[in-house]
Amino acid sequence: MTSPLSRRSFLGLSGAVGLTATLAACGGGTKIGSGSSAPASAAPTFSGGEYNGPKVNLEFWNGFTGGDGPHFRAMLDAFNKEYAGRIEVRNVTRRWEDLYPAMPTAIAAGKGPDVAVIHIDWIGTFAVRSVLSPLDDVVSALKLSDADFIPAVWQAGVYGGKRYSVPLDVHCLGDYWNAAHLDKIGLKEAPADKATYQDALAELAKAGVAKPFWMPNKWPAHLMFMTLLWQNGGRLYSEDGTKALWGSDQGAQALAWMVEQIDKGYSPEKVAIDTQYAAFKNDKVSFTWDGIWQINDLKTNAPNLRWGLSPVPAIGDSAAVWSSSHNLVMTAQAAKDANKVQAAKFFIDHISRQSTEWAKAGMIPARNSVRQDPSIADLPQIKLAADPGVFHFLPALPGVGDVQSKALELAVAKAVLKQSSPADALKEGVVTADKLLADNKRKYAQ
Repeated sequence: MTSPLSRRSFLGLSGAVGLTATLAACGGGTKIGSGSSAPASAAPTFSGGEYNGPKVNLEFWNGFTGGDGPHFRAMLDAFNKEYAGRIEVRNVTRRWEDLYPAMPTAIAAGKGPDVAVIHIDWIGTFAVRSVLSPLDDVVSALKLSDADFIPAVWQAGVYGGKRYSVPLDVHCLGDYWNAAHLDKIGLKEAPADKATYQDALAELAKAGVAKPFWMPNKWPAHLMFMTLLWQNGGRLYSEDGTKALWGSDQGAQALAWMVEQIDKGYSPEKVAIDTQYAAFKNDKVSFTWDGIWQINDLKTNAPNLRWGLSPVPAIGDSAAVWSSSHNLVMTAQAAKDANKVQAAKFFIDHISRQSTEWAKAGMIPARNSVRQDPSIADLPQIKLAADPGVFHFLPALPGVGDVQSKALELAVAKAVLKQSSPADALKEGVVTADKLLADNKRKYAQ
């Protein structure tokens, strides 16, 4: 998908320092930024069916600046060709870290997007700031439900009892493995549980792979931690969004396993950012956990590497994996125009149904009918969705990205760098997280 740097820029910094503060401050005297959880204006109800009104131009914003961009542009070109004379979608691509703070002010001025793609962890923030318009009528008119999608990603698009998005995909961590290394110990793919995974690491070390599993302290270390937390039965935040729960015994156990891989000699200490992935590409590492957006990068930039992709192993008591999702949304700007409403909602449903091309960008289609299309059955990421119940997402808490970047990520890094024990690092991080959660409650007037 995108390069590791740009991928971190929206996920690792998805509520980064200053961005949610910017959202809270923007909007002036308009509805956007006011703290109201209601849309800026009541949008006309979606009638269903194809759009048959006068010609409409839709401004469409997204952050697909990397290798995923050509695939999405192909989808837009096909749509514009099919509906020429009725709907024209103008594609505006910006870096994610630029797109998110720009959207509220642009929409308030009537110069923003009518439709957009945003990540699922921004839905709560944008919904409470009235940047988005609900899509409940689309769901009703098209009779959509969680039976049509991966259930967890469908449910994650709801905030405050209203639906604000239609999911396009799921992207998650996977376990990339070096086939030549596994040949040395008689394995055909990565082990699926803790005991066999640890045995494989020990055998690989004996077979001459000095450091078979490099443990990062930054990207994607916090995604690995959340995966292991959920596998151990832990939770990130309380239901009301006032308490961080990742400092639990389950959290300490998850983080301790990460540190243990360094203590056992399977990873160097103080692995610099991105070097674990670079080492994998250069045939030095046997396993690396990274996002499925790396699939196309490996195909293009590591043509001589024999590799495979498996689900992240169940190190804890049950299978679970950190996941995110690109979601199609309609903004409060489009909601002011009855024809734009109908065209925008028709566009959202159409792109969701016609997204086999998007799977070629390395994504897992969220829609069951698309994911089950035989034309994409052999793509490496599809098998990661064999059990859709493993996917876990951040809760739709306004400003949750700030809590992640300023507390959770720092706690994980501190433990992996051996600056503190896992339990102490998490305990300290939770104190910071709880203060940030309290600030967010006030900031977003929930």
